[in-house]
Amino acid sequence: MARLDDVIAHCLGKPGAVETYPFGEHVLVAKVAGKAFAFLGLERPGSVGLKCGGTREGAAELRGRYPESVAVMDYPGRYGWNRIDLGAAVSTAVPATELRELVDASYDAVLAKVPHVRRP
Repeated sequence: MARLDDVIAHCLGKPGAVETYPFGEHVLVAKVAGKAFAFLGLERPGSVGLKCGGTREGAAELRGRYPESVAVMDYPGRYGWNRIDLGAAVSTAVPATELRELVDASYDAVLAKVPHVRRP
């Protein structure tokens, strides 16, 4: 199981990543070039919202593998975003290694849509 502090550190360690709080102190939004790539719920144990595919179907694949800990993200979910519960039981949680890969993929997907002149 991944810890919230580890996920935050991984997100903010990405090139050009910045920490923002557009929704208040309870949600950290990690952005690159002004675009969100991770929404981190800071109430313990925490959650992370990530771009998990280009479509609803792509994001649904992850939910199918981890139905106890992954759900459609409230607003942007229709665009391939999922919310991953970091407090899920070990037997149903997304493994820490896979979660880091999902953060990387979300960052890469968002960065790919940023014009080259604005990329870090």
